[in-house]
Amino acid sequence: MDFSLIFFSGDEKNKYRFVLDAAKYADENGFTAIWTPERHFHRFGGLYPNPSVLGAALATATQRLQIRAGSVILPLHSPIRVAEEWAVVDNLSQGRAGIALATGFSPVDFSINPAGWEDRRRRTFDAVETIRELWEGAPVAVQDGLGNHVEIELHPQPVQPELPIWLTCTKSTDTFETAGRLGCHVLTGLIDMTNEELEEKLALYYKTLAAYGHDPEDAKVTLMLHTFIGTDLDEVRETVWPPFSEYLRSFLTVIDSQKKNLAPGAGVRDMSEGDQEQLIKFAFDKYFEKGALLGTPDSCVAVVDRFKGMGVTEIACLIDFGVDENLVVQSLGQLNELRRRYA
Repeated sequence: MDFSLIFFSGDEKNKYRFVLDAAKYADENGFTAIWTPERHFHRFGGLYPNPSVLGAALATATQRLQIRAGSVILPLHSPIRVAEEWAVVDNLSQGRAGIALATGFSPVDFSINPAGWEDRRRRTFDAVETIRELWEGAPVAVQDGLGNHVEIELHPQPVQPELPIWLTCTKSTDTFETAGRLGCHVLTGLIDMTNEELEEKLALYYKTLAAYGHDPEDAKVTLMLHTFIGTDLDEVRETVWPPFSEYLRSFLTVIDSQKKNLAPGAGVRDMSEGDQEQLIKFAFDKYFEKGALLGTPDSCVAVVDRFKGMGVTEIACLIDFGVDENLVVQSLGQLNELRRRYA
């Protein structure tokens, strides 16, 4: 089992110092990768509007850590531009770049490119071949500003002969199946999905890989888990409850705002304050017990083993969900103790 760090929320007080400090620790202590997302126009993740920009900074601040986008919202961009930007990161990192591609879930993000919303799934899946061809040196036929049909090649040429590509897969079974068909890795999480549902979808993914001639042994399945590890289970619960409950409340509000077809009274914001708190408490208990790395190295072994048995090969530890950043940096030693048990 590989262990990486992933960011998704972020505290604007210290901006990017926390990311750089965590990356340097991970780089020096045997972690596999650092993942940064693409988020727009919301305090929930608004520190991360472009993973290639932050990835370029991380590439020059580290020596061995894989630098990955988790994820590029592909329909907002030209796949040609995505390949160009990550070729720069690959050069700056001397061959350590990787990307996950996501279809996007927030219409507000698509203020950048409103036309990309309607067929966002097709755009994302079609981009895989385009990015691969460019990365591997093949010319790609496009239309220029005058309407001429031209062929373009990628510059700068990347260091890696192949770019590792993940598809971000959540609720949709079709996306897991598409990842298998295209021979992509998988980046996933447990938001709005049970452990049992994930296990079923990963089984389908591995089955589809084999059916389309891809070696399942070469596949990487990266699972994002909220992470804070200490030395005392009760102290960890007390530490993470306030920020994690607020994190869940903020996320549920974002999801709720996207569901335009909800009947009156069906959304989170329509609930009474007491019902909202009960929902948050239920979600917290579920994550704490079996859907996150919240606890001690000893208590988290069972969680890791459970997901390893499903076919997960890497845990991306989400560490920026609101716990004091200094405490998180201090806790990385306990996380590293857990990582060493699987090294």
